[in-house]
Amino acid sequence: MAVAVAHPNVALVKYWGKRPGHGNVPATPSLSITLDGLTTRTRVDAAAENSLEINGERRRDAKVAGLVAALREEFALPAMRVTSCGNFPVGAGLASSASGFAALVTALDETFSLGLPASARAVWARRGSASAARSVFGGFVALDPDVGAATVLDRDEWPLEVVVAVTSDAAKAVSSTEGMTRSRDTSPFYGAWMHSTATDFDDACRAVHRRDFDALAATAEHSCLKLHALMLSTRPGLLYWNAATIDAMRAVRAMRDAGTPVFFTIDAGPQVKAVCLPAAAATVADRLGELAGVKRVMRVGLGAGARLVEG
Repeated sequence: MAVAVAHPNVALVKYWGKRPGHGNVPATPSLSITLDGLTTRTRVDAAAENSLEINGERRRDAKVAGLVAALREEFALPAMRVTSCGNFPVGAGLASSASGFAALVTALDETFSLGLPASARAVWARRGSASAARSVFGGFVALDPDVGAATVLDRDEWPLEVVVAVTSDAAKAVSSTEGMTRSRDTSPFYGAWMHSTATDFDDACRAVHRRDFDALAATAEHSCLKLHALMLSTRPGLLYWNAATIDAMRAVRAMRDAGTPVFFTIDAGPQVKAVCLPAAAATVADRLGELAGVKRVMRVGLGAGARLVEG
């Protein structure tokens, strides 16, 4: 038996699309930050039969089953009981699958003594969710399709904070996996997205190494808006925002124009993540919490990578 915890991550330079073939490999590089405070806790036990429980509910999950089947092609894994729970909404644009698969692979590795280093755990976690490779690591994390995932800068070396404006707890109508396939097949902007993301990735990595907040803000917001332009140009169009999402974006822009060091980023969902310097976090949280349609705000720092904990 082993228990692991992992945190979701939010990409500052997004990926949207997969390479052809096996392995669930992203089509472009991405740069993310791992979030503290939001946690998935997963326990794996050897058992008489396979079972999966997520947030207290017995489930059948094709992605979990596929990952375990792939592991069994390389390792002699017995039947297992997987029990997982998180303290934030699932399937609502908060990267629950990223933290879930990072925690699952970390617990599997320990329970069955697979001996996987972090780099290999990231490769296996990516099989379930490509962004899960990033949640294996903490701080600022790069995921390069040709190299793998690795920490670019530890969380203590540049301790930014993130204010998450939750505008809906509902699961999104179109999953990221389905949305990516649609965009690749139908959007006239997909080729430009592929080309420009590589440049954004290089620019953002340089900004992180220099601790250049303004440069990172400019690149991250541009990457976010290009992602959603790609989604909107998909047939049928993918619209993950709601009215409160737009209001929160405008509020972040207004705060920055007034001198507050903050920028927004949004994944495939309606939640707005406002990234800021620590001294600005209280101001940002108060302002976003005032907006109609924002259900609650969560203020978090940068988190550590997936790790084992006491059962």
